[in-house]
Amino acid sequence: MFDIGMTELLVIGVVALIVVGPKDLPGMFRTLGRFTGKMRGMAREFQRAMDDAADEAGVKDVAKDLRKATSPKSMGLDKLNAAADKFEKWQPGVAPKTGDRTGDAPKAKSYGPATETLAADRAAQGDARRAGASETAGVAKPAAEQGPVPDPNAPATDASKGDA
Repeated sequence: MFDIGMTELLVIGVVALIVVGPKDLPGMFRTLGRFTGKMRGMAREFQRAMDDAADEAGVKDVAKDLRKATSPKSMGLDKLNAAADKFEKWQPGVAPKTGDRTGDAPKAKSYGPATETLAADRAAQGDARRAGASETAGVAKPAAEQGPVPDPNAPATDASKGDA
C-alpha cells in the first residue's frame, strides 16, 4: 500500500523515540497496531459487502456474458489475426508453400491447361514487347536481320512525292 523502506521506518522510529520518549513508545505502537488492524477489518468487511451486493445484482453473470460476447473467437477476430500473421510473414517474390495442415511436405500445386496456355501467351507477348522496345531504343540488330545496306552515293528519294 505505502512504499516505505527500512531506512524510512528507522527514521520514523528515531523521531518517535525522541518525541514520545522511551517510556511511552511501546504503548503508542500498540495503539497504532490496534488502529491499523481495525482499519483493515473495516476494509475487508466493506469489500465483502460490495462483493455480496454484486452477486445479488448479477454483475458476475453480466461480466461473464460480456466476456463471451467480446471474445475474439465469437467476433471472428481469430481469423483476422491469422490473416494478419500470414501477411506479416509474406515475402514478395517467394512462392507460397502449399500443403496440408499436419505439417507434411508441401504439395505441388497443379494448374489447368487454360492457365498454362495463358501464361505461355503472356510470356510471348512480353518477349515481343521487349524486342520492340529494343528496336525503338536503337539497339543494333544482327547483320542478317538488318536487310540491304543503302548506297550512300545514291540520290535520296522522297516517299511522300511518289518517287521510288
